[in-house]
Amino acid sequence: MKRSRLTIQRSVSPDADVESRGSEERINQWRTDTAVAAHQPQGSQEMEAATSAAVDGAAAGAFRSVVRRMHQAAEKAGRRPHQIRLVAVSKTKPVSLVRQVYDAGHRCFGENYVQELIDKAPQLPEDIEWHFIGNLQSNKVKPLLAGVPNLAMVESVDDEKIANRLDRMVESLGRKPLKVFVQVNTSGEESKNGVEPSECVELAKHVSERCLNLEFCGLMTIGMLDYSSTPENFKTLANCRSEVCKALGIEEEQCELSMGMSNDFEQAIEMGSTNVRVGSVIFGAREYAKK
Repeated sequence: MKRSRLTIQRSVSPDADVESRGSEERINQWRTDTAVAAHQPQGSQEMEAATSAAVDGAAAGAFRSVVRRMHQAAEKAGRRPHQIRLVAVSKTKPVSLVRQVYDAGHRCFGENYVQELIDKAPQLPEDIEWHFIGNLQSNKVKPLLAGVPNLAMVESVDDEKIANRLDRMVESLGRKPLKVFVQVNTSGEESKNGVEPSECVELAKHVSERCLNLEFCGLMTIGMLDYSSTPENFKTLANCRSEVCKALGIEEEQCELSMGMSNDFEQAIEMGSTNVRVGSVIFGAREYAKK
C-alpha cells in the first residue's frame, strides 16, 4: 500500500500593516480610475503606467495581511503556522497581480479553470506550485497536465473515472506522481461537486491503492455559501479523515484537510485545516465576462 507524504509550504512571515479590506478598496478604486481613464485622450502606454501605479502594492499588502491573520488563527488554536499552506487563488485575475504576490515571496497559487491556468502558467516563473481546485472533466486532463509542467496538485478528484484518467495521463506523459485531494461534498448541496461523505473512504482507497501515479494527500471540501453551517461542514470533513486514515492504516498527520476560503479561512484553521484557498481577499472581487 502506498503511503502519502505530507509536505506543507512554509508561509511568508507577515511584515506589513495593510489590512485586507483596505487593500481590496484600493484595487476597487484602481478599477474605477481605470474605467474613467479609458475615456480620456491619452496613449496606451500612459494608461498602462497609471494603472500599474494605482494598484501597486495592493495585492501584496492584502497577501501579507492574510498571512498575518493565518498566523493569529493558528496560534489561537495552539498550532504552528508553518503547518498550514496558503493557496492564493487568482481566478479571473491578471498575471500582473499574480506576479505582485509572487514578488512578495509567495509560491503557491490556485486556479479553477483549465484554460486560464494553461494560459497563465507560461507567463509566470517556473518555481510556482500550481494547484488546480475546480471541477475537472476527463477531456481536460491531458491539456492540463501537458500544458502546466509545474502543476503540483489537483484538489478536486471526485470520482474513480477522473482519478483513473489522471493516473493514466501522468504515466503517459512521464510525469512524477501527482499529488491529489479527494473532494467531499460535506454540505449536501446539489450545486457542489464531490463524493458523499459515506463514499470518501472507497475513493481514497482507490486512489491510494490502484492509482500508482497519483499520491493521495488528503481531503478537500467547500463550505456553504452563507457560511452559517460551515462548522458542521468542517467537522464532517474531519470525521471523514478519521475514517479514511483508519481504512488506509495511516496517521491523521498524513492526510491533509483542504478547507476554508476567503470568508472562513480563520475558522477553518482553528478547526484543523492544513490548506486554505483564499482568492478575493487577496486579489479583490472576481470579474466575470458579461454574457
